[in-house]
Amino acid sequence: MSRLIGYVANRADRMRDAFHQERAVLHLDTAASTDASGWGVGFYHGDEVLHKKRPTGAAERVDWQQIAGDVRSDCAVLHLRQPTVGDFRAENAHPFRMRSWLFAHQGTIGRFDEMRESLAEMMPDFLQRNIRGQTDSEYLFHTLLALLHDAGQLDNPDVQETQALTAISAAVTLVERLAAEVGSTQNSLSFILTNGRTMYALSHGAPMVYVERQGLHDPPDDYTPPPAGSTPLRYVLVVSGVDEIPAGYQVVPERHVAIIDRRLNVTVHPL
Repeated sequence: MSRLIGYVANRADRMRDAFHQERAVLHLDTAASTDASGWGVGFYHGDEVLHKKRPTGAAERVDWQQIAGDVRSDCAVLHLRQPTVGDFRAENAHPFRMRSWLFAHQGTIGRFDEMRESLAEMMPDFLQRNIRGQTDSEYLFHTLLALLHDAGQLDNPDVQETQALTAISAAVTLVERLAAEVGSTQNSLSFILTNGRTMYALSHGAPMVYVERQGLHDPPDDYTPPPAGSTPLRYVLVVSGVDEIPAGYQVVPERHVAIIDRRLNVTVHPL
């Protein structure tokens, strides 16, 4: 079992508090699992794209509030992985990063080994060389990057939503076509992609939900109120891997993309 989380906020100093407020949704009883896994978090600090990743042993609990405790960022992608393609090592751990982009995937591309070379051949050399691990997820990420590169948008910090959606739709179509050619019908492509300014969350095989919050209504016991006159916290949280729709959350329909912009506006678009 895995968990995929996207976080966009108007402040960089309250991620831990927001995760405490959403703890009922974020909690995953990893201690009940006997499989080793690992977590990763990618986030933006000024103009830098940073990440940290760590393997977890069997039955080790993952505490998202603790992980987020020293992260100061208004945009982050977090992932708990239990390997399906590729073992757990840093190169295979999500989220993946390339230039200003972060990406994490929940799901599996069936019979991926039979289409690996076909995907690689469609990428420019510099993207092929950037692939470090073995996973279907990293190849999916680089397929998206290749399509953004083809459109001249890979390094554009203000990619238009229509261009990003076109790249996402084309990547999904390509993967599904190659999967059909090798006889795979079980493909889950839910992912989160962001360049720190806009976040794209695709629901495809693994259910995805999101919530828009204004203020902290359930702060932790050690909460330190901000100075008087500070901007109240607002955030959007996207989560994939939940079994039931939590109260107050909205569903991203299957084969739809939720887009969260820097003003924290959420719009949902079909592929």
